[in-house]
Amino acid sequence: MNACHSHALELLDRSLGYTRVALSTVGPDRSGPSPCAEWSLADLLAHMDDGLDAFLEAAGGAVRVEVPHQPGADLEVLQTKACHLLGVWSGRTPRYVVVGDRPAPPPVIVAAAALEIAVHGWDVAQATGVRHHLPDDLGRALLPIAHAVVAPEDRLARFALPQVPGRDMGPTAELLGFLGRQ
Repeated sequence: MNACHSHALELLDRSLGYTRVALSTVGPDRSGPSPCAEWSLADLLAHMDDGLDAFLEAAGGAVRVEVPHQPGADLEVLQTKACHLLGVWSGRTPRYVVVGDRPAPPPVIVAAAALEIAVHGWDVAQATGVRHHLPDDLGRALLPIAHAVVAPEDRLARFALPQVPGRDMGPTAELLGFLGRQ
């Protein structure tokens, strides 16, 4: 295992740990809003479930670009998939992962998974009203990944426009702002 893959796995592990705590704050009512415009907490959890499926699929060497939206998400299933995700990517991995029709190195996929999982963990914490802050050291480590994987053409279709954080807000605020969150 190379150093880039080891670093990406470490970020994935930290992101999963952070998000595990956020998911523990989810109650039975999931109809309330999330920080994602027009999405309820239930929609966000279903999106997280779809994302985990895609990152698990990627460990096999290819992933479809469009993952079908599944209604609802079971928290136990999410937690099981998340644990499985770390295990799968910690073992033998493909040389490349074909995303749509483009090959990507596994560390890029694992780092993207870490980014998505951590930021959606923050979304869950906001939706449940628990201010479980994303640590600045994790935000700092994920920021260059966000800049590498979020292209301008992704705006409005998959990401909101960037928000400018206030001065002296730190790397986590910069990361969240870049991804359209306040």
